[in-house]
Amino acid sequence: MKQKISREAIAWFWVGLVFLLINGGVGQARVIPSESMQNTLLVGDHLIMSRLGYDAGIPFTNWHVPLWRNPKRGQIVIFRAVIPGDNSDIIKRVIGLPGETVDVRDGGVWINGTRLRENYTIGRTEPGEPAMFQAAFAGRTKVLPYAVPPDCYFVMGDNRGNSLDSRFEGCIPRSNIIGTPLMIYMSIDTPSEPWGSGAIGDRIYAYANALLHPSEIRWRRLFRLF
Repeated sequence: MKQKISREAIAWFWVGLVFLLINGGVGQARVIPSESMQNTLLVGDHLIMSRLGYDAGIPFTNWHVPLWRNPKRGQIVIFRAVIPGDNSDIIKRVIGLPGETVDVRDGGVWINGTRLRENYTIGRTEPGEPAMFQAAFAGRTKVLPYAVPPDCYFVMGDNRGNSLDSRFEGCIPRSNIIGTPLMIYMSIDTPSEPWGSGAIGDRIYAYANALLHPSEIRWRRLFRLF
């Protein structure tokens, strides 16, 4: 009996270790809680995030190490918030790269004086309102044109009229970027409340409701790759 228990304990130890390695260095699950990336990503989209080459860390801790890959323009990335006290992970699209000058005018984005062609956005792109400036932009009255510092990225949401992004809080340091979405594995058509941080009860209800009412699942979005 003792030998059997010992074998079971060792087996579960290795299962747990593999889970921690995968979770900390390969991939993690994320859910979209807001409309800031609509229509590319919808509220209730469940993602598998790839961390390969971007970041490695110990699950359930704040310890992580940036790796060798750097995002490209137009790529969707997941990153740690730059606003003090905000512990949530955020998803946006990379617009400006280190060393570039970003401007917003005439309803669009300009990179080093050339207008960026974007076929994924909703609405006109407007500069941020000074009253909403946060983080590095707090207290400033004008931030554009903006020269992106080294090892930093200017990011924006695809839903330009409903996205708190680099127009309001500055660039995202490379060390904050932890991965990129790989696949949508589930998509549930619900309001944003169940997917917010700490809404455990609402989230369980949303899953149960989807089981009872399969029409709430956006079947056509399942297994969509990026």
